[in-house]
Amino acid sequence: MANTYSQIYHHFVFAVRQRECLIQPEWKEELYKYMTGCVTNHECKLLSIGGVADHIHILTGMNPAVSCATLMTDLKRSSALWINQEFYWPGIFSWQKGYGVFSYSRSAIPAVASYIENQETHHQKRSFREEYLKILKDFDVEFDERYIFKPVL
Repeated sequence: MANTYSQIYHHFVFAVRQRECLIQPEWKEELYKYMTGCVTNHECKLLSIGGVADHIHILTGMNPAVSCATLMTDLKRSSALWINQEFYWPGIFSWQKGYGVFSYSRSAIPAVASYIENQETHHQKRSFREEYLKILKDFDVEFDERYIFKPVL
């Protein structure tokens, strides 16, 4: 076959180090634009992005030549550097180690995108930890409680 054809959709979830509420409303949209550019540079397509002060969700159409690990490593590294350069933190902004990644069929994309885009409203009812554990259980992902995103200190 001369070409590669694919339809791969991934939902990524990742948190600020120690789940500190550091993502500020006044620059959140700039961060989302920066992250969109990073995803695009990997020849993936950002379909939806949303989050709250301590974590972000991203829905992507994946390039089959790019691994989830490669995309997340670069996205988290470059966005943390960008935040530290642009917004001069008194400390150092960084993302917590690890991430969640979940695959979806094309028919689920509108519902997942809506869920991601409405994170502010969603988190008025459910904590990040509750949300994340529910996703893991819904996908029947085996996990060790010791390695779930650490609680806010």
